[in-house]
Amino acid sequence: MRRFFYNAPQHIKRKMVAAHLAEDLMLKYKRRSIQVIKGDTVKIMRGSYKGRVGKVRKVDVKRQRIEIEGVTITKVDGKSVPYPVHASNVMITKLNLTDPWRRRKLEEKLSEEEKKVVEKEAEEQIKEMEEEAMKAEMAEEEKEEEEKEEGEEEAAKESEEAEKEETVEQPEEAKEVEEAVERSKELKEEKES
Repeated sequence: MRRFFYNAPQHIKRKMVAAHLAEDLMLKYKRRSIQVIKGDTVKIMRGSYKGRVGKVRKVDVKRQRIEIEGVTITKVDGKSVPYPVHASNVMITKLNLTDPWRRRKLEEKLSEEEKKVVEKEAEEQIKEMEEEAMKAEMAEEEKEEEEKEEGEEEAAKESEEAEKEETVEQPEEAKEVEEAVERSKELKEEKES
């Protein structure tokens, strides 16, 4: 069994990255477990991070581990890296229904009324994701505008400083020019006499 587990092809390993559903989801979807995908909200049931709840950030099919937002470990050099958790050690508390494949799998054993409920939930989640994306874009645009304004202010300050330096340097240059003109006049007078 262990040899099969490690030597299985990717399409079979993907099915092994599954977790139990929370009790309310179990009753609602008439399933005990389902494959974990990015965007699911999970609760860690075993290990040093027991009790933590977070969204799945990444699913590593090859190693059969998942990365959860907020679950990190500090390395010796001080860097904080995601801590991979085995899928069997978590329980899914909220499903990501934006994936059409996931919805199709869930609707297999459900009645027509329950299918409509699933579709409504999926639409709500898609709207929420679009709103979050819009907020993120707005925040990025605001940051870019602030950076542009700061860059313009710095450029204006630099140009003012350069102008001040030029105004300070101009009288010295003018004096040097005047002295050079006077010397050339003196040299001409000496040659003439």
